[in-house]
Amino acid sequence: MSAAIQNPSREDFAALLDESFGKSDALEGSVIKGRVVAIEKDMAVIDVGLKTEGRVALREFSGPGREGAIEVGDEVEVYLDRIENALGEAVISRDKARREESWVKLEAAYERNEKVNGVIFNQVKGGYTVDLDGAVAFLPRSQVDIRPIRDVTPLMGVPQPFQILKMDRRRGNIVVSRRTVLEETRAEARSELVANLEEGQVVDGVVKNITEYGAFVDLGGIDGLLHVTDMAWRRVNHPSEVVTIGQQLKVKIIKINHETHRISLGIKQLLADPWEGIEAKYPVNARFSGRVTNITDYGAFVELEPGIEGLIHVSEMSWTKKNVHPGKIVSTSQEVEVQILEVDPVKRRISLGLKQTLQNPWEAFAEKFPSGSVVEGEVKNKTEFGLFIGLEGDVDGMVHLSDLDWNRPGEQVIEEFKKGDVVKAQVLDVDVEKERISLGIKQLGGDPFADAAAAGDVKKGAVVTCEIIEVKESGLEVKIVGTDLTTFIKRSELARDRGDQRPERFAAGEKLDARVTMFDRKSRKVQVSIKALEMAEEKEAIAQYGSADAGASLGDILGAALKKAKKGE
Repeated sequence: MSAAIQNPSREDFAALLDESFGKSDALEGSVIKGRVVAIEKDMAVIDVGLKTEGRVALREFSGPGREGAIEVGDEVEVYLDRIENALGEAVISRDKARREESWVKLEAAYERNEKVNGVIFNQVKGGYTVDLDGAVAFLPRSQVDIRPIRDVTPLMGVPQPFQILKMDRRRGNIVVSRRTVLEETRAEARSELVANLEEGQVVDGVVKNITEYGAFVDLGGIDGLLHVTDMAWRRVNHPSEVVTIGQQLKVKIIKINHETHRISLGIKQLLADPWEGIEAKYPVNARFSGRVTNITDYGAFVELEPGIEGLIHVSEMSWTKKNVHPGKIVSTSQEVEVQILEVDPVKRRISLGLKQTLQNPWEAFAEKFPSGSVVEGEVKNKTEFGLFIGLEGDVDGMVHLSDLDWNRPGEQVIEEFKKGDVVKAQVLDVDVEKERISLGIKQLGGDPFADAAAAGDVKKGAVVTCEIIEVKESGLEVKIVGTDLTTFIKRSELARDRGDQRPERFAAGEKLDARVTMFDRKSRKVQVSIKALEMAEEKEAIAQYGSADAGASLGDILGAALKKAKKGE
């Protein structure tokens, strides 16, 4: 050893001291090792070398998921903030040391996409805090589990794996997920379980969850969906009618999707299919009793037996109520008698009829009121083509415009009726197949054409007496005496001579003779003419008493005819 070192000068000592402090300063802000030299109450005294000691709270050696007991003589790692504070002690921290260690490990795990262990120890806004061996991470609520869970208490304080989603050392942010780990584990387990399952296999399961459309059944690590339509052969309104959460049951695997690992399950497939031999059990036209299970806008479903339902279409519910909702005719749970209309075992459909169990009201009406019968009813409606009259048996009959009156136009006569009037009518025809009843009001008074034809007094060429009903400028409105026939004599038919063809020569109430020039029952037309009568009388007189060639005048001939007529009286 040199003399300079054995006997250092003041400058040498200063240099050594600066060198020593320089090395110490370099250690600040790093993790160093120390030894526990004493434990005083809730503090551990740690010698970190450098001829100084520091104090660390005992709580920093404990934490979620790890033991906190230390003893004198234990070697520990601490973070050196400062070598010396105002009290001459080193400022050290066990938490910071652990955090620094954890960050290094976590960053390496994050880069390798490896899972890390941690402990959920507190709840914060939007999620939870997780201790990753000293580093604090944030666990969002959505990342806790595959399905939302209400109570996280059982998961807190329990060491478990997490996946790091995001890291930012500068800000000190770490975001982790427990859900990702569960999904990976679940996917591996599902793949293994699905590989051991086969379609058609019957397995045991436990009902895990119930929804509106079915129930999820745990098959021992993998869930299958038991759809509501596969719970029973009968109609099930809600899955809770058949299963309950926690219930153990046997299910049949209907379908397995190996790509999505989705499994469809069924219970009804374990039971006998009630549709087997359905046509023999429910023959067409046979009648059965059933219970209404569901009502829709287009009809009502009736359960004939558990698992067998048929539809009563709205058109088959009532003979007379055509435009009403099915709920106005039947109600849910009502027992009804129905008739089998059609059975389709392939489509699993049965068409039912409700009205077929009741007598057809048109058949009943036709039996009670054959053609020619007189009926009475209330005017239900007026249309452009006639009257609708309500009849016995809740059916309607129609009086066409042409059947309102024999002589007047129907458009005029219908104005005399109003809704609610009670009228009588004659049954003209009943068409059961088309559900139509034809009525007539004019037929109640008899057919004046038929009566006149039957009497034989009115026919073409006959002379009839007419009573003037109304005098018009264009002619006379007259009624043939002794009948209900009315007709119109045109101005040109009032006389042979043009000068006498004046309607004002006549007055209402007067009677006159005229000759029938047309009588057509088919077209229901009758025409009379005074002119034709005069011409016929003239022709007859000429033929009987002389001719113009004999030198007799027309006046002489008519005068002789009149004298003869008077003598004959």
